[in-house]
Amino acid sequence: MLLAVACATTVWATDVGQLLSDLKARIAPDKRVAIWNVTTTMDGDVAIINGVVGYQEQLDAINAELDQQNVSYKNNVKVLASEVPASQQWALVKLSIATLRCEPSHSAEIATQGIMGMPLRVLEVGEWCRVQCPDNYIAYVPESSLKFVTEQELNKWKNAERYIVTVYDDRLVTEPKGDETVSDLVLGNILEVVKKKGKWIELATPDGRTGWLQASNVEKLDKWAQQNIDLKKIEKTARRMMGSSYLWGGTSTKVTDCSGLVKVSYFSNGIILQRDASQQALTGLKIDDWHDAQLCDLLFFGNSKTGRVTHVGLYLRDGKYIHCSGQVKVNDLNPEAPDYLYSPLSISRINGMIGTKGIVYVRDHNWYFKK
Repeated sequence: MLLAVACATTVWATDVGQLLSDLKARIAPDKRVAIWNVTTTMDGDVAIINGVVGYQEQLDAINAELDQQNVSYKNNVKVLASEVPASQQWALVKLSIATLRCEPSHSAEIATQGIMGMPLRVLEVGEWCRVQCPDNYIAYVPESSLKFVTEQELNKWKNAERYIVTVYDDRLVTEPKGDETVSDLVLGNILEVVKKKGKWIELATPDGRTGWLQASNVEKLDKWAQQNIDLKKIEKTARRMMGSSYLWGGTSTKVTDCSGLVKVSYFSNGIILQRDASQQALTGLKIDDWHDAQLCDLLFFGNSKTGRVTHVGLYLRDGKYIHCSGQVKVNDLNPEAPDYLYSPLSISRINGMIGTKGIVYVRDHNWYFKK
């Protein structure tokens, strides 16, 4: 009897709000990649849980945590994804580049960009849709930028004969050697094949527009996705963007921010990295000294007192690195060099770490390929 009383006292001495705050810290610590707005009030001995989470798995985790702690509760938390109609639970970006924003407004800060054929998981629908990208980043995109698909249609797309644009930029035109544009294209756009004609290939955008492109400028997606890491290819993509301007939120070959340059360069080699520099800094193998850095290691810069990461670049060789700061350019890590700019806070090596947290081959991502 005394044991039962002691257990009950322990349970109700627990701050349920803190309990859920600790759970959030474990499973949804970063609001850029997880939706978790949960509040707690008490009705006598019953905890009333209100708010919103993104997925059913998060709601299940709340229930499991409270059950494990023997808390009496009523869970009113809403799951966003469960309220999306089956016909709109997935989407493909239908434009060469779509702008995703932090809030549902054209005047809101740019969060990231999606490119044609990028699969998105839809969390809210409307004129602006809240979506999650393959790197888990969550943002808002105009409905007009998307082609909605059911899960069955997405699986059909995964099994379709798809091609990926492998050149810096191009155009889909109405006929071979024609000049009338169906859509502009950028590196990484994914389209479905219609037919081939000599050196030309007819392709379809996710929303069904068709046009022609030189076959040499695309590659079969399943073949492209089998490539292994090629540091020189990553370097080549980054150098191809030399001189292009900086845009906060840019993640395409037309324009990038610092972490966008890194993402685009690695994606050209079939590798998906995290969206922001501060997220990328938590991935990969840590290198202690830039003198030990190798080609395409990630260099992180920021506040040396707080350790806050605000910038990233790609190491080249001999102390040089390429990054996007105002424009894509090359600078030096050696303080005595005339083109010295910044000293790194940390260094992460991606090579040898693919498959670890935050680093994945496209071929292993089940949004692109059926597993």
